[in-house]
Amino acid sequence: MQTLLTQQQAKKPSAGSNWRAWGVVLLAAVIWFALYNVIQPFANWIAFDLLALPLDSHLGQSLAFFFYDVPKIILLLGGMIFLITMLRSFFSAEQTRAWLGGKREGVGNVLAAALGIITPFCSCSAVPLFIGFVESGIPLGVTFSFLISAPVVNEVALVMLFGMFGWKVAGFYLLSGLSIAIVAGIIIGRLKLERYVEDFVWQIKVGKGANLPEQPTWSNRFEIAWASTKEIVGKVWLYVVVGIAIGAGIHGYVPESALAGILGKQAWWSVPAAVLLGVPLYSNAAGIIPVVHALMEKGAALGTVLAFMMAVVGLSLPELVILRRVLKPQLIAVFVGVVAFAIIITGYLFNLVF
Repeated sequence: MQTLLTQQQAKKPSAGSNWRAWGVVLLAAVIWFALYNVIQPFANWIAFDLLALPLDSHLGQSLAFFFYDVPKIILLLGGMIFLITMLRSFFSAEQTRAWLGGKREGVGNVLAAALGIITPFCSCSAVPLFIGFVESGIPLGVTFSFLISAPVVNEVALVMLFGMFGWKVAGFYLLSGLSIAIVAGIIIGRLKLERYVEDFVWQIKVGKGANLPEQPTWSNRFEIAWASTKEIVGKVWLYVVVGIAIGAGIHGYVPESALAGILGKQAWWSVPAAVLLGVPLYSNAAGIIPVVHALMEKGAALGTVLAFMMAVVGLSLPELVILRRVLKPQLIAVFVGVVAFAIIITGYLFNLVF
């Protein structure tokens, strides 16, 4: 009898351990926010003070970009995976699929695309949340709807487009971005390409769910979230560094005049050329809109430059490098092909309407 009581007491959740766990997590959150807020000045200090590079130099701009984006994406990756794993501990994979997947085809894609609009992420920043969606068992097509919508359509880009080109252009861009995200996600979902997700992603999904006790405490949830964060970040961080290094080189060394020389020509091939040119580049929507405005002033057609903008923010090479860690080349190729085709059609429609 005494042994049974001892076992029951051992199984009883410890209030002290839960409070300690909360204290550690809150301290970690404070450190996370502090680090996130000092990345920009620290990156500028390294590039322009410590290394004494000129502010307008190509190398200085590239290094400042690299030293800012690498820790930013790593912090976002770790924070998102931790939060998503925490939230997932309250819901089974089946419940998550039912909520975001929707009872009818396309409902989940619409919800995910709408979620992407209100999340202020560039393409590389959206990848951590995309990984968390896949790892949580959310349908693959739904996760791609989010991945496309988050960088392509956001409130900052819409406000800037409205200010520069008016409500018709901003509204048409919103509808086209959402349509691309939803339709591309549905197509990818129907192709049943889950076999082209790297095996470790599914193994993480199954393993973490099995490690939770029947009645998990906060301490249990935090431990599982931390273990998942370490495992995923450990497998992805090198791809993040390589991807950002590519983006930093392009950011510092590709001149605007070279872009205008191609996009400024009124030719049938200008839209596909804009998409091909945009894929290797890397920026967020708000950052690329001033370039769009400059290109428009140089005589480029609106649809051509907006197709370029969509390709830059939705199909960036650094994003694809990071995605390669969790997706096999076949799925990345399908993703690029479907989205590029949709962007090209959108570019032609813009040129036709405006």
